[in-house]
Amino acid sequence: MAEPKNVFFAVLQLVFGLAYTAYCILETLVLTFLPRRFRMKDITGDIVLVTGGGSGIGRLMCLKFAEKGAKIVTWDVNDAGNRETMRQVVALGAQCRAYTVDLCDRVAVYQAAARVKEEVGKVDILVNNAGIVTGKKFMESSDDLIVKTFQVNTFAHFWTVKAFLEDMLESNKGHVVNIASMAGWVGCNGLVDYCSSKFAAVGFDEALRLELKALGKTGVKTTCVCPVYISTGMFEGVQSR
Repeated sequence: MAEPKNVFFAVLQLVFGLAYTAYCILETLVLTFLPRRFRMKDITGDIVLVTGGGSGIGRLMCLKFAEKGAKIVTWDVNDAGNRETMRQVVALGAQCRAYTVDLCDRVAVYQAAARVKEEVGKVDILVNNAGIVTGKKFMESSDDLIVKTFQVNTFAHFWTVKAFLEDMLESNKGHVVNIASMAGWVGCNGLVDYCSSKFAAVGFDEALRLELKALGKTGVKTTCVCPVYISTGMFEGVQSR
């Protein structure tokens, strides 16, 4: 027969769990119906770092953040594309620094992060946008391409977040945005390695968000974005029903 003390703690845990569940449901309902303008935050003067900023949606995000008054840092392995993004951002009257970084190289990521902190300042918003796709059937995908897919689409998230999260935790202010994909929720033919890497990216964001909440760092947020096909070159020629 269970001891009264054990029963008491079990009941207490149950009550706490139910209360927390009710709170989460209420919070979700309030945020759902709260007008967007009350949920938006002012990013004027914030330092925003976008990986894969040299083209596609990475470049578009750099330009959009710049229009909202942010200072832009763009990382890309493509030096020419990166510099073109910087030119366009500066043309808008915003500040921008471009760094050529190979996200497959963990040491290079940490070195570039140190340079950003010294030359630009503390990163307020980190956008993990860089991604690659091979688009080959599973048995046609070489081992090297599979590894590279995970290095860019998944592992790089770990290195960039580790590089910049500490500053965010100290100030309890910051935002990590992970650009994943609907392929991180639904498997696709011919994209086994890509889908697997994006499933991992979705899991990374969810686990990180819960860990931040458990640490009480309510000022550090994460957002996971899961687009479908976007006409940026990565999926050129792909059609969806």
